[in-house]
Amino acid sequence: MAAIYSLYIINKSGGLIFYKDYGSKGRMDTNDSLRVASLWHSMHAISQQLSPTTGCSGIELLEADTFDLHCFQSLTGTKFFVVCEPGTQHMEALLKVVYELYTDYVLKNPFYEMEMPIRCELFDINLTQAVQKDRVVLLGR
Repeated sequence: MAAIYSLYIINKSGGLIFYKDYGSKGRMDTNDSLRVASLWHSMHAISQQLSPTTGCSGIELLEADTFDLHCFQSLTGTKFFVVCEPGTQHMEALLKVVYELYTDYVLKNPFYEMEMPIRCELFDINLTQAVQKDRVVLLGR
């Protein structure tokens, strides 16, 4: 069983620009993944406004009985979040690696248009390697 179920990247407007399924129990179709991304974007924005602390950047971790959702928001407002097994460690580090890959292979790609879906083969290859490395090194799988 995979520790990481899926990875999402949402642009600052709340649009899903990347989704990758890593073998979750119930595979989602395209519409379901779009709904999850939209719901997460809305919950994240609402949590920023309702937080009793000033300078809150939104929800970073959502823990449920059957999954954990870890989120990293870049300074530009792009959100990276991973859905994983409950109690999975080091997801913050993995999300920062994903962000680095995004900046290196997507944003520096002269053919990529901002806020559009990500279709970059080098990003996909390096992302797969990073997730596999994370599973082997950090999770011992």
